[in-house]
Amino acid sequence: MIYYIVIMLKKSILKFLIFIFFIALLTIGWLGYNKFYGQAEKISIREDVMVERITNIGKLELLKYAMKDVIERKELRYFLPDQRILFIAVGEVTGCIDLTKVKEEDIVKYADDSITLYLPEPEVCYVKIDHKRSKVYDISGAWLPSDTQQLVEGIYKLAEEKLLRNAKEMDILGKTKENARILFKPMIEQITGVKVNIAFK
Repeated sequence: MIYYIVIMLKKSILKFLIFIFFIALLTIGWLGYNKFYGQAEKISIREDVMVERITNIGKLELLKYAMKDVIERKELRYFLPDQRILFIAVGEVTGCIDLTKVKEEDIVKYADDSITLYLPEPEVCYVKIDHKRSKVYDISGAWLPSDTQQLVEGIYKLAEEKLLRNAKEMDILGKTKENARILFKPMIEQITGVKVNIAFK
């Protein structure tokens, strides 16, 4: 009976040692794979390649204001009645960053996994009046068709200037900067495979 117990005990110890050996092999194998192959999966991109990928994006629109305003324009005249036009302007103003201006020296590496990207200052990409939704509500003092055409063309130009001024008062350029850090940073980190800090020139 004692001999049988000893044999069973030896078999249990042997199975335990085999199990430990098997676990050790798996651990060594996993560590080796992670060391040699796991690191190989990390993408190392040169600065010139980063610049090419960034500049290919072109002008990146990061903010868009949809705007509506009532605009009145008068032309004062001495001998004839004053000309007046009332216009409801509907349009949009877009803030963007021109990534075609990014150069290789704008990428500063601090470590293998960290860079600072210096971007050009934000700009207003465009001011666009929606001709379908905008409307001339009233025209007075225009005796000739050419007068009417001149008033309408002038009010559209004035409307663009007014929407641009409103957008600047709403800090469109500052908000575009904020969105660059919120929206553009993760995009660049995905492209480069490293941590990115966004700064401006």
